[in-house]
Amino acid sequence: MRRQRRHHGTTPRTTRLLGSLLLVVAVGAATVAAAPVRGPAPDGAQGRTPVPLDRVIPAPASVDPGGRPYRITEKTRIRVDGSREARRVGEYLAGVLRPSTGYPLPVSDRGAGGIRLRIADGPYGSEGYRLRSGPSGITLTAAKPAGLFHGVQTLRQLLPADVEQRTRRPGPWLVAGGTVTDSPRFGWRGAMLDVSRHFFSVEEVKRYIDRISLYKINKLHLHLSDDQGWRIAIDSWPRLATYGGSTEVGGGPGGYYTKDDYREIVRYAASRYLEVVPEIDMPGHTNAALASYAGLNCDGVAPPLYTGTQVGFSSLCVGKEITYDFVEDVVREIAALTPGRYLHIGGDEAHSTPHEEYAAFMERVQPVVARYGKTVVGWHQLTGATPAKGALAQYWGLDGTSAGEKAQVAQAARNGTGLILSPADRAYMDMKYDANTPLGLSWAGYVEVRRSYDWNPGAYLEGVPESAVRGVEAPLWTETLDEAGELEFMAFPRLPGIAELGWSPAETHDWESYRSRLAAQGPRWEALGVNFYRSPQVAWQ
Repeated sequence: MRRQRRHHGTTPRTTRLLGSLLLVVAVGAATVAAAPVRGPAPDGAQGRTPVPLDRVIPAPASVDPGGRPYRITEKTRIRVDGSREARRVGEYLAGVLRPSTGYPLPVSDRGAGGIRLRIADGPYGSEGYRLRSGPSGITLTAAKPAGLFHGVQTLRQLLPADVEQRTRRPGPWLVAGGTVTDSPRFGWRGAMLDVSRHFFSVEEVKRYIDRISLYKINKLHLHLSDDQGWRIAIDSWPRLATYGGSTEVGGGPGGYYTKDDYREIVRYAASRYLEVVPEIDMPGHTNAALASYAGLNCDGVAPPLYTGTQVGFSSLCVGKEITYDFVEDVVREIAALTPGRYLHIGGDEAHSTPHEEYAAFMERVQPVVARYGKTVVGWHQLTGATPAKGALAQYWGLDGTSAGEKAQVAQAARNGTGLILSPADRAYMDMKYDANTPLGLSWAGYVEVRRSYDWNPGAYLEGVPESAVRGVEAPLWTETLDEAGELEFMAFPRLPGIAELGWSPAETHDWESYRSRLAAQGPRWEALGVNFYRSPQVAWQ
């Protein structure tokens, strides 16, 4: 059974954060109270100015503005083609729009005008779309359902921020006229959530999925095991979850996902067109497993459970056959639960594993992943062994990482290993914004919004061709985070910038344009209840 998480309202860290958040809420409430409420206008020309088509995040590939806007009214219908997938996206869109507009917005495959969602052949790829808006209606066209869903996220941002409210608002609900044609630069646009250092419930994970899907993120990387906790039930090794999952950083009760819990996360992520990438970190970061089963240790003695934050001290016993029985069982059961293509095997900070043993371990483990139909992903230390054909390496080094380590990664990329870029001093969402940030760590330095945004994944690592870069990912480690609001405080406003780096064409990259578009997201996040950091680098609206 999954354990319940504790509340932390009395800890000094959370008290400091609560004080700052109460100040922000008070200021926000005063601002709202002082602002006049605008009633609905009689027509589009006299209403609120529509959001320009190029004001969204990620920046679209092509924008052709022009013509009069479309106005959503009580007569608007959401018209879908005959496919089940288009209807699902239509129902999702209706679920977003109905509470704030108060309109019925029926979803139907009949009628004309209104908002039309259609799946049709075209130059959109698997995730691209075209949005056309004019006074007679809006048409979203995509070759695949994921493209329709991403187009809906653009449509949301073209409506006033009040559209995100869960109670009726006055409107008007205008969408600027013109055409957006859009498709992603990279196929991998990920967000990693560490549920091992602190456990997060299914509902908290779903909340995070909803936040990140707004920005066209398409991978949810779940870090399911570490020294401090094992978070997924494995039938053949039950103590991994019941004992290894019984604690977390600081000594709380921890928790774990039953197989049904995990299936629900996978299902919900898929409904937002995110693919779940499970990670079981090995051969290091394994104290929770070693504590659960003495036989996994070379000396046959189980260590105590660990609730600290140090790394690099644990290792599976590479020379024992039981280790590979364990790996086989875990990979088999998780692969059976995971419809996605990838399985992440970690491989970082294995400081207690001699290099020769590390290489031998990876030689045996990677074929196990392939045997169960998955593609290997590992942290970039995997390139110090021999990555399997088709494997992906996730780079988490710094701008200042040694030239030798970077050269090793670049050589693997030139040999065919694809790269996911997550430089810690750019993309790690758990790094403090500045010295006064009440949460997070600073071992990779302070990472303000501009630093997180202002780099080019296609040219980041010297000697790596852009064709080897599969995309980007924003990891969020949770040594200091144990509540959903804290996750949001560290991820927003930085995560949308990483999403833009993964989606938008390189030529659209411009800090001044981005910070202006980011400022416009503030009222939207307030309407959604997102607890975001109001960076002084952004002139928030």
